[in-house]
Amino acid sequence: MAKIKVLILRFSSIGDIILTTPVIRCLKKQLSQVEIHYCTKLHYRQLIESNPYIDKCIYLEDSILALIKQLKNEKYDYIIDLHHNIRTLSIKSALKVKNFSFNKLNYKKWLYVNFKIDSMPDVHIVDRYLDTLKSLGVRNDQAGLDYFIPSKDDLKRYPKGILPGDDYVAFAIGGQHQTKKMPISKILELCRKINYPIVFLGDHHDARLADEVIQTLEKENHFVEEEEGNWAVKVATRTQWYNACGKYNINQSASIIRDAKYVISHDTGLMHIAASFKKKIYSIWGSTTPALGMYPYKTSFVTIENKDLKCRPCSKIGYQQCPYGHFKCMNELSLEIPFPEE
Repeated sequence: MAKIKVLILRFSSIGDIILTTPVIRCLKKQLSQVEIHYCTKLHYRQLIESNPYIDKCIYLEDSILALIKQLKNEKYDYIIDLHHNIRTLSIKSALKVKNFSFNKLNYKKWLYVNFKIDSMPDVHIVDRYLDTLKSLGVRNDQAGLDYFIPSKDDLKRYPKGILPGDDYVAFAIGGQHQTKKMPISKILELCRKINYPIVFLGDHHDARLADEVIQTLEKENHFVEEEEGNWAVKVATRTQWYNACGKYNINQSASIIRDAKYVISHDTGLMHIAASFKKKIYSIWGSTTPALGMYPYKTSFVTIENKDLKCRPCSKIGYQQCPYGHFKCMNELSLEIPFPEE
């Protein structure tokens, strides 16, 4: 039997790419003699290069024309378009092979965001991704998301435990858009409720915020400083905090999430990484809402959101500042949450 050659397109971003992993796995496991190529931006290569279900990774660098030339040489049988934008349209038009495109439901999203008319289907985006494969006879195996950490990035090579003791909480304080992130006052309020060491995760832009949070919490507690292996840790009478923002690559951050007792996260890519490891997630929502279909998939989670506001959602992706000037979705967020006790 001749091998079937399939190209999957999803250029960004972290969460969206992770949410496509069931498509990759189900294609590979359910179609015989299939060769899967995955195309994304070079910036996101760490998310896919260790995936055993992908036969070849292809990257968009600077030129879409150069990428199209490369893809033409592969002679694909099918294209699975899970991004569905102008660039993927140009690729499909140039390659002229049978393609299956993800329905982005843009009109329904527009009605929901602009007029608060919620006609969105009660279907997770992963299931909508998988709907593109139905005509190929591929179905959802219900196994959830995948994330594969290469051994070189697995932080288990460090002394056991990121902080003293075996249990800690991973708190993803970052987010691409400011209206998806709690202000520092709310982050502090939430941290005071947690009786485990906390590791703050995010990129280098979030490091200053994590430092401010830790400095404030330090003043409220009595500390001594110690050194343990490669880790500088602070030992408190009540709890400990570690700023990992910007210190590790995405795979290393994923290993921190994998080994956490539970995860707290804004609506961001690290939330979906946590879901891939079936972690208990406390999911925080501001300008966006779970009804848009990107809540934690196939894992236990608690949604934290202000449901009493008529202005939510104000965007399907978020803004750099509240368009109404009050930011009530986060400033008035209730944090009466039953966190696990020690």
